Amino acid sequence: MASNKKPWIPRLHLFEIDDQPWFPPFLRRHVQTGLTHAWLLRLPPLLSSSAAAQVAETLRRTLGADATRYTYVDFCAGAGGPTPEIERALNRRLRDDASSTSTTKSKSDSKSADPITSSATANGAPSYAAVADPGRDPARERQEEEKEGVRFVLTDLHPHAAEWEAACKKSDHLSYIAEPVDASDAPAGLISRHTGPGKKVFRLYNLAFHHFDDGLARAMLKNTVETSDGFGIFELQERSINSFITCFLFGLFILLIAPFYYFPYYFTSPSALFFIYVMPIVPFVLVFDGLISSLRTRTPDEVKVLFRTCGADATGWEMRSGRQQFLWPCGYMSWIICTKKEGIDQ
Repeated sequence: MASNKKPWIPRLHLFEIDDQPWFPPFLRRHVQTGLTHAWLLRLPPLLSSSAAAQVAETLRRTLGADATRYTYVDFCAGAGGPTPEIERALNRRLRDDASSTSTTKSKSDSKSADPITSSATANGAPSYAAVADPGRDPARERQEEEKEGVRFVLTDLHPHAAEWEAACKKSDHLSYIAEPVDASDAPAGLISRHTGPGKKVFRLYNLAFHHFDDGLARAMLKNTVETSDGFGIFELQERSINSFITCFLFGLFILLIAPFYYFPYYFTSPSALFFIYVMPIVPFVLVFDGLISSLRTRTPDEVKVLFRTCGADATGWEMRSGRQQFLWPCGYMSWIICTKKEGIDQ
């Protein structure tokens, strides 16, 4: 669980280089590639799972059985970031859970079956129980939903259709909206498309919520309460000395892993290694923006204040939070998950 200790560093909404309109787009792509690697990096035995996989496990663990009822909409997807990997990891785990439950249920049924309650008699004719209660099995329906997989949708105010198209070709459970989507004013069609009986919308903000000032953050939270059923904020930094150290370490990691992780870009963008080793703009921006992101990141209590003052009725919403290590020795992912309780109408 997240610590209630108040950071000794005040939140400062300073500027990040990667956000600036004057920052060259080709360099921005290299920086965003580095950030994506931060989500996907695995270093066994120091780190057995990636930060993206940890997000998927956090969603599964925190949302419980409701995890299969949501469509997960990434409202600040950028070039894709960790969401494709989160989708794969979450659906993989849900399938494993469904398979395990199905196996356990089959063994239990085989042991408890008798001529009266079994769905068929010894001679193959339907039993009285099967004829008297021909309705659908809710547990089996839930298992079928889990096998089919939950859906993820990529959106952004500045769409990256080409990158999203490539990611979506690798999964039937991933789609995208090619038009600009404002998280503070989500299109009614986008929400209604993924809501209905047994279906809900969950918003994702991966390494994104710290970018918004208090006014915009409140507007986004208000729109979330009015149109969605939950949201998750996942950050790879926090306002702490540990986070600052991690930012510098990640800059060094980029220098070590670039020949391996940037390999696909050698042919399409040979400048990648030049701006990592010869003129190290990419590591510099990653470290600088990481430090600024740390200063921008809100604590769960600070998000709770924004949530309560966003202008929408948040009665019946529940907020949970925590932190866990994603990069040895001092890199921690912080998370906040807020959901609307069943039966609460706005």
